[in-house]
Amino acid sequence: MKKPQFKQFAIAALLMGGLLASCEKNQDELQQPDAQESFEVVALQQADESEWVSEEVINVAEEVYAAEELAASGKLTAKSGFIPECVTITTVQTATSVEKTIDFGEGCETPNGNFISGAVILSYSKDMEQATKTLSLSLSNFTFNGIAVEGGAQILRMRSNANGNPQSDISSAFNGTWPDGETASWEGNRTREWIEGYGSGFWGDNVFLITGSQTFISRAGNTYNRTVLEALRRELSCRFIVSGVLQINRNDLSASLDFGDGNCDGFGELTYPDGTTETVPLRRFRP
Repeated sequence: MKKPQFKQFAIAALLMGGLLASCEKNQDELQQPDAQESFEVVALQQADESEWVSEEVINVAEEVYAAEELAASGKLTAKSGFIPECVTITTVQTATSVEKTIDFGEGCETPNGNFISGAVILSYSKDMEQATKTLSLSLSNFTFNGIAVEGGAQILRMRSNANGNPQSDISSAFNGTWPDGETASWEGNRTREWIEGYGSGFWGDNVFLITGSQTFISRAGNTYNRTVLEALRRELSCRFIVSGVLQINRNDLSASLDFGDGNCDGFGELTYPDGTTETVPLRRFRP
């Protein structure tokens, strides 16, 4: 009777050992996520949309401020036509400050095809002769292409940088709720150099170079750190970044996203940590 009992114990031990090995393997797999799963295209699209939101919010503010700046300098051409006629701009001044409420009401479409509702509130000192100035930005009941956005930014506005161009150093923090209920938050520091079109009188020839970094936290709590490796080129006439390279880090893994060679399209080349590449769509087209 003892030998069969020993045999049963031996079999049980082997089974237990196999089970433990299997559990350890599964645990290792959980601790070491697949590189491509760490860079899900859906999350990258949402992160790219968050940058798009930030960029357009700042652009609205800069367009309004630039009109004031140009008017104060005595230039005849102040308005570029980017701010739609349906937008109401209310100005409140004190002896030292200016506050502008840029109200899109129930919704207005910008010339480059974005639909915005709610208001951008911009405040700054009244002295338009300052070489640099801090602008404070906040949002009220704001939506961008159906994304409800809250938050604000501080903009250090330089009238002329070392290249002779207007420049904005931006510290921002926003959170958004997408039409399907997905939520996310993002914050970062960016430099936005206005390299073409300033004061031309037409919004469509405005071009910006963007550098800096952003931290994006998805609904699932995953954090993506996005750092510009090659300056992102934003042509206001296009809905997408047309060139430049981002480095994206998550879970100690690093990927890169190349926005292309200057064509206006909604795709980028994503290079995964293992070196494989994939052409991925960027952003959700406006419903």
